[in-house]
Amino acid sequence: MVENYNFAVFSNDQAGILNRITAVFSRVNLNIEALSVCESEQSGVFRHSVQVRCEHATALRLSKQLERQIEVIKAEFQVDDDMIQQEVALYKIASKSMLEQTLTEQIIHRHHARILSMNSEYTVIEKTGKRDESQALFDDLSVIGVLEFVRSGPVSISKPMANDAMSSDMSFFKQHATCDADH
Repeated sequence: MVENYNFAVFSNDQAGILNRITAVFSRVNLNIEALSVCESEQSGVFRHSVQVRCEHATALRLSKQLERQIEVIKAEFQVDDDMIQQEVALYKIASKSMLEQTLTEQIIHRHHARILSMNSEYTVIEKTGKRDESQALFDDLSVIGVLEFVRSGPVSISKPMANDAMSSDMSFFKQHATCDADH
């Protein structure tokens, strides 16, 4: 059965690693639906979050292929139900609609959004939440007129506790995965 799988790929900070990680997904003709990279809780270890739709067997095979990459410390995956996900959406609307219509304020409050910036020309609104929540706000603001809209991909963290060993594994691999020219 095809499901959304969220991969967490931990790597050392090396030039070209993102390209090699995404190439693993490209080789099996999978479209990456969301991608983000940031430093993890371990200093010097980066987390590449990749979301794809595929079958469980494909996800299992991909995680093994990812772990074969030299700079990859660990690769794991989970389905959406095992993740807490949020995304950020920004909406730019004409400021005159804020001043002329109380409807705009009501929409912002109803969707638990906030105003980030406002000037005489435009107002920027921020919404953090699930994809359907940011889409619902977009739909409601469309009545007023949205000048510009951008949405990040989902950022996710696992619900179940990760292996206690994972933290120590990453420290061990981080220390031993880099090669010195002298050795």
